Amino acid sequence: MPHLNAAVALQICVLLSALPAQYLIAQWYGTDSAQRSQATERLIIASWNSFTKSWLSLDAWADRLKLWLLKARRCLHAGLLISHFRSWYYREKKSGDREAETRSYFAESTYIHSPKPEYVQFSVGQVIVHKRFGYSGVIIGWDVKESTPAEWLQHKHPPAKQDLKAAPHYWILINKANGFGKSTAYIPEEEITIIVGLEVQHPDLKAYFSGYDGSKYIMQPWLKKIYPHD
Repeated sequence: MPHLNAAVALQICVLLSALPAQYLIAQWYGTDSAQRSQATERLIIASWNSFTKSWLSLDAWADRLKLWLLKARRCLHAGLLISHFRSWYYREKKSGDREAETRSYFAESTYIHSPKPEYVQFSVGQVIVHKRFGYSGVIIGWDVKESTPAEWLQHKHPPAKQDLKAAPHYWILINKANGFGKSTAYIPEEEITIIVGLEVQHPDLKAYFSGYDGSKYIMQPWLKKIYPHD
């Protein structure tokens, strides 16, 4: 049997209380006893018919059961939708994270670079000089091998230098004091050399480093988490 809520219980009480109230009214304010008796009889019959139709009828209980099942089905459906949405959301989120990591080019990936391979010679924070172009800069990230879009690879490395794709590459903030046109560069390991005692001027320097100790720049905590061995 379905559970009777407060609204239904109140309705029953009102119906049951209507009979004695109407009876007393008819008893004291009717015109004569015959009319009062007829009014009372009609009231009793009407109240009983209403009560039986609402609470003693199989059809009424069948309707209530159908409504209860419909609500239960809707709640279950809503729960399943929420469950499916959560599964979809977290699946897409994980997929998006993997895709973002795959598409992080030019040493900009935020995955933890640990352990650090021995063949990666240089570290974040070291100041470098480009062997061919002569500009200086500071390393802000590295990849164990070149990580760039396919079009960049084809443009940057002619057939004679395809082996450079497998070499470590470094992301550099270029020293503004050099007057060089670019502000950043992505360079293979063989094209740079380390220099000590040279400070770099760049508008983004403080975002990556908290200071300079005379030999290398000190990484900000967020950058140190990405390159814990540098």
